[in-house]
Amino acid sequence: MSAYVPIDLHRHRSVVMHMAADGEVLGWVRLANDPEALVAEVLKAGEAPEVAIEATYGWYWAVDALQAGGAHVHLVAPSKVGAFDGRRVKNDQRDCQLLGDLLRANMLPEAWISTPQVREWRELVRYRAKLVGLRSGLKAQAHAVLAKLGVHVPMTDLFGVGGRRLLAHLCANDVRFHSAFGQRIESIVALIEAFDHEIGELSVSIAHGFRDHAGYHAIQAIDGIGPITAAILVAEIGEISRFQSAGHLASWCGLTPRHRESDTTVKRGPITKQGSRLVRWAAIEAAQQLRRDSLLHQHREQIAERRNNRKIAKVAIARRIITLTYYGLRDGNIRCLEPAA
Repeated sequence: MSAYVPIDLHRHRSVVMHMAADGEVLGWVRLANDPEALVAEVLKAGEAPEVAIEATYGWYWAVDALQAGGAHVHLVAPSKVGAFDGRRVKNDQRDCQLLGDLLRANMLPEAWISTPQVREWRELVRYRAKLVGLRSGLKAQAHAVLAKLGVHVPMTDLFGVGGRRLLAHLCANDVRFHSAFGQRIESIVALIEAFDHEIGELSVSIAHGFRDHAGYHAIQAIDGIGPITAAILVAEIGEISRFQSAGHLASWCGLTPRHRESDTTVKRGPITKQGSRLVRWAAIEAAQQLRRDSLLHQHREQIAERRNNRKIAKVAIARRIITLTYYGLRDGNIRCLEPAA
């Protein structure tokens, strides 16, 4: 009977180790990834064992199976484990032993195990963000092709109504486009239309999935946040109760400055950029889409003038938006944005 079961999870095979309370390795086994086989091996440790497993590629199935089997699962943040690793030899067995030792010492850098509902939300918003990024790449390719041919684009949106008319006219009437360049433009236009359709379908699914979420509707009262940005924030943040304060949420988002202190020397640098990249992007994007008559816009302009740096101002307002998001998700409303009684 072992007290701790660290697991080194891989894509096809995993290593399961049994460790006693004093750190003695009782044995280990390498097995093919299968939920039943994994649970059977872990439960050899006894009823409700303490399991440590890293949040590596495709960890959902393993954690769900182990929790259903009665194990106490500790999900580990892989980026944090390296701080404890000073070994000259690294292999799967030693990786397991390191996880087990950290679990025994109660020093395991744990990550939050998201619920199935949150995972579905994240799948939708992340996939949509991925498609939008791919579509932006296609649009950049179209501009590059036109630049090679010296075609001037008078409109700001090449793929708006006027821009599409221009592309159709060039492909039909300009001799330069009766070549590989024209074929590429036609292909890009067709692909962008397909991406537009899929992104629209995902937007409908996202709106349907969040229709009953009070926090989703509450944070849309923040200037700069629309339905898609709100969905990204709700999905990526997950359960707001896991954060003690708005400052903790801002730190998790990577929007707080680095702090280095030794003796009487204190150095504060740029933001940490840790946590969810998508949340930071959404907050920065919201900080750039402010109405001119809003209070946040006034604060942004004041900070930009005082610091003589618009980038710093945008980051400061993004952190303010995350602070308001915290209270909107926690309370279902944002009192400071409500009209005075």
